[in-house]
Amino acid sequence: MPARPRALVALLPVLVAAALLGGCGSAWNDPYPAHQRGAGILYTAFTERPKHLDPVQSYSEDEASFLYQIVEPPLQYHYLKRPYVLEPATADGMPALRRYDRSGRELAAGADAAAVARTVVEVRIRSGILYQPHPAFAVREDGRPRYLDLEPGDLSAVRALGDFAATGTRALEAGDYVYQIKRLADPRLHSPIFELMAEYLPGLKTLQAELAAALRLQEGGDGAEPASPWLDLRRFELPGVEVVDRHTYRITLQGAYPQFLYWLSMPFFSPVPPEADRFFSQPGMAERNLSLDWWPIGTGPYMLVENNPNARMVLARNPNYRSDPYPCEGEPGDAESGLLADCGKAMPFVDRVVFSRERESIPYWNKFLQGYYDASGVSSDNFDQAVTLTSQGEVSLSEEMEARGIRLLTSVSPSIFYLGFNMLDPLVGGGASNADREKARKLRQAISIALDMEEFVSIFLNGRRLPAMSPLPPGIFGAGEGRAGMNPTVYEWRDGEGADGGRPQRRSLEVARRLLAEAGWPNGRHAQSGEPLVIHLDTTPGGLGDKARSDWLAKQFRELGVQFVVRPTDFNRFQDKVRQGNAQLFFFGWNADYPDPENLLFLLHGPQGKVRFNGQNAANYENPEYDALFERMKAMPDSPARQRIIERMVALLQHDAPWVFGFHPMSYSLQHGWVENRKPGAMVRNTMKYQRIDVERRTAARAQWNRPALWPLALLALLLAALVAPALIHWRRREAATAAPAGVGERGGGR
Repeated sequence: MPARPRALVALLPVLVAAALLGGCGSAWNDPYPAHQRGAGILYTAFTERPKHLDPVQSYSEDEASFLYQIVEPPLQYHYLKRPYVLEPATADGMPALRRYDRSGRELAAGADAAAVARTVVEVRIRSGILYQPHPAFAVREDGRPRYLDLEPGDLSAVRALGDFAATGTRALEAGDYVYQIKRLADPRLHSPIFELMAEYLPGLKTLQAELAAALRLQEGGDGAEPASPWLDLRRFELPGVEVVDRHTYRITLQGAYPQFLYWLSMPFFSPVPPEADRFFSQPGMAERNLSLDWWPIGTGPYMLVENNPNARMVLARNPNYRSDPYPCEGEPGDAESGLLADCGKAMPFVDRVVFSRERESIPYWNKFLQGYYDASGVSSDNFDQAVTLTSQGEVSLSEEMEARGIRLLTSVSPSIFYLGFNMLDPLVGGGASNADREKARKLRQAISIALDMEEFVSIFLNGRRLPAMSPLPPGIFGAGEGRAGMNPTVYEWRDGEGADGGRPQRRSLEVARRLLAEAGWPNGRHAQSGEPLVIHLDTTPGGLGDKARSDWLAKQFRELGVQFVVRPTDFNRFQDKVRQGNAQLFFFGWNADYPDPENLLFLLHGPQGKVRFNGQNAANYENPEYDALFERMKAMPDSPARQRIIERMVALLQHDAPWVFGFHPMSYSLQHGWVENRKPGAMVRNTMKYQRIDVERRTAARAQWNRPALWPLALLALLLAALVAPALIHWRRREAATAAPAGVGERGGGR
C-alpha cells in the first residue's frame, strides 16, 4: 500500500494545473485590492511627488491636483463656462469692491485707476459650512481639546493622521481666512506670493517684522527651540485685513488691483483654523510628518486619508461636506456633450480618488489601456498609438482608441513659450540712435519670420502646440481670433474657399532676407565690413540646446544666411546671464496664474525689466506707449474700451518683435467612456467633485480587456501530463508485475 501516496505525488502537477485553469478570472492583473471592485472610486496617477500641501506654500501643478480638492478659497471658477468666470465657492455671493480716492471719496466702478488710492474688498462667508473630521477639533467631555499638550510618549504609535482615535469638527468662520492671510507673513514659511501681495498689502511686511521679533523673543534670544513652536497669529494685527463679524472679513488694498479677485480662488487665500495650526505645532509632530504641509485641512469635498508620495495618495469623501449642486449651464456644445446631464445633482459623485505614483509613461499607459486608470495624458511615447494627425494638422482619435470607447479632450493652455531677444544687447536690441534701433527691429522681424514655428511644433512636439501670434493664448480676454488676431509682421492672410474662411500663412523667406538686408546684413554679412552675422542662443542642457533642436535652429538660420551658435550653461549660470543682461537670444515660458491679459502682457512691461528691476520682463523691452497703455489696461474691467487698448498693445509688440512668439501648449487628454462630466480647463483645478464614474460599465470593460490567456496554462498542463505519464505507466506495470506472487503467498500460508 505505500505506493499509493507516491502515485498521488506524481499526479500533483496535473491537479495543480487543473485547479489553476478552474480558478481563472479577470482579476489576475488587477493592481487594486479585491474589496475595491465595484466601488465608486476614481483611479488616476501622478508622476511627481508633491513638495508642499500647506496652502501658504503650495504653488505647483503637481500639488494642485490634491490641494484644490481639500481646501476651499472663497471663490472658484465656473466648471463649464469659457472664457473662465469666477463664482462663489464658500462666499455668500461675489465680494463687494469699493474704490476710494486719496480724500476718502468713493469712486465709480469705471474710475481711472490712477485716481484710486485704496480698494476695499469685503467677503461674506456662507454659514453652516463644516470642516472635515480632524483630531485638532476633538474635545473631551468637559469641552477641553483632547489632543493638546501631548507628551512625546503619546505619539509613539502615531504615524498618520488616521491613527488618532477621536476627531471633531466646527463651522467655518471668517477669522480662519484672516488667520491664513497672516500666515503669508510668517518668516518660517516663505510663501512664494509674499512679495507680490506686499505691494498691495503693505501691512504684510509690518506683520512679518513683528512675527520675526516675537519668534526671537519666544526662543529666548539664544536660538534654542521653544517648548512649543506655535505662535498664535490671532494676537497680531495685520493692517489692511480685519474680521468684521463671524462670517465677514475685509481686505483693504493699496491702489487699484482688480485681479485680486482671481487670487481669492487660490489656496493661498483658503481658510486655516488656528486649532489645526496649534495641533501640528506640538513637539514630535514634525518628526512624524504630522503638519499642514503633509496633512492639509479643509472644508472641501475630499480629505486626504493616505499620504505616501512615493507610491499612493488617497482622497476620501468628506462626510461633513455640504454637497453643492452640479452646474446647470455652460458654453455652447456642453449640453450635446452630456456635460449638463447631472444638472442640480449633489456633488461629489465619487467616494474616493486613488492616485498611484507612476515614474514611467509606458506602465502608466498600459494600465490605462487595461482600464485600471480612468483617464490619461498623451505622451510622446504613446502619441502615435493614441491619435492621428491629418494633413491640415487636425487631431483625431486612432481607430484602436475609438474601438475601446475612449474619448479625446483637447484645450489650449493659458501659457506662452517664446524665444526672447535681449533688448539691451547692441546687436539684436539696437543702440542709442533711432536708426540703429530700426535696424535691430528689422533684424528681429527677419528672424521671427525665418524661424518656422509650425515646422518646429510638427517635428518636435507632435503638433501639440498652437503657434502663437502674441503673448495672449485663445480664451484670454483680448486675444484676437482669425484674421483679426494674426501677427501681420510674420504672417499674411490666405483666403480660403467654401467653408474654409482662410488662414494665416507665414511670410516667405524672401521677405525675411529683404528685412535682413534693410537691417544692414545683406546675405548675412555686414554691409560695410563684410563680417558674418552670428546669433547666440543662451540655454541650459535639456532645453533648446539639445542637439536635434539646435541643429534644426541652425538650419533655419543658415537658410536665412545667418550663423547660429548655442551657448549652453548650467541652470544657475544661465539665470545669472539673464539677470545681468548678458544673454542674446533665450528660450523662456510663462504659465498664467489667472485668466487675465494683465498676467501675460506684464511680461513686456518696462518697469518689470529683468536687469533694472529684477522683474519678469526678461527681454528688457521698453516702449513708452506700451507701458502707458499697460498701466491703463491692467486696472480696467473687461470692456470694448479695454479690448481696443489691448489690440494696440499687441500691435506694438508684433511690430517691435521683442520675442519670437513661439507657441501655446495644447493639452491632450484621454478618458474612458465610463467617465462623465470631465471637461478640460487649466484654470479649473477643483475638478474631482464634478466627475462621475459608471462603475458597472467600467467593471464590464475591465473583465473584457483583461481576460486571462488560458492556452499557455492548458499547454503547461499537457506538458506536465506528458512528463508524468511515463512514470505513471511504469509504476502501474511494476505494481501489476509484483501483485500476483504476493497474493499467492498470502493465500497459501493461510491454508
